[in-house]
Amino acid sequence: MKSLISIVAFLMLSFTAFCQGGVNFEHITFDGALAKAKAENKLVFMDCYTSWCGPCKYMSETIFPQEKAGEFFNPKFVCVKFDMEKGEGPELGKKFGVRAYPTFLILRPDGSVQHKVVGGGDLEGFIARVEKD
Repeated sequence: MKSLISIVAFLMLSFTAFCQGGVNFEHITFDGALAKAKAENKLVFMDCYTSWCGPCKYMSETIFPQEKAGEFFNPKFVCVKFDMEKGEGPELGKKFGVRAYPTFLILRPDGSVQHKVVGGGDLEGFIARVEKD
């Protein structure tokens, strides 16, 4: 009985996470994101953050989980996030000149920068800044 309850709880949590509808950040490498963007004819949306950054946490916890954010980002972008102090982050930060957090990069599948957005904000204003070409 305990295992059945565990399975039901797991399925409910999985379903809830699946149905939340926010931005789908992929857990892939930078090169993997570029390859996926090329294959899917999308751009890459890269969240450059640090663990100690308050505005970064606000974007992750308040803005990106919103259904409207998912509706905007998921069809257009392969979305990834990198901690600029860990893993690939420091190298990517140097490569793209990231000097403030959060910084968001809109990248073409060849890895070139289409544009950069520094700082967060409310969803509508942020989407307007991302849409700028």
